[in-house]
Amino acid sequence: MDAFEISQLIIEQQRSGRSYLEFLRVPTLSVGLYNLPVGGVDPQQPHTEDEVYYVVGGRGYIRVEAEDRTVEPGTVIFVAAHVEHRFHSISEDLKILVFFAPAENNNP
Repeated sequence: MDAFEISQLIIEQQRSGRSYLEFLRVPTLSVGLYNLPVGGVDPQQPHTEDEVYYVVGGRGYIRVEAEDRTVEPGTVIFVAAHVEHRFHSISEDLKILVFFAPAENNNP
């Protein structure tokens, strides 16, 4: 069994100095923790995989194609492969679990 604690993942991600920490990878799925600071810019491009975002902490917005929506702890968003999307207008540091299926080829 693989099991993870969000608090430990946050510490590990902060120590890495990177905005994305992948912590699980199997051929059919990869999972990581994505952090975007207040006022930060989300540089990601559309992915070749479907993905699900689960907002663990923070507040801001996500734009998927031409649609904007607020995000806050507990928000779950599905984004299909190849669809333009990004987080923006971040008012509290965002901490987001990201699930890619199949496993992601490139980190966001």
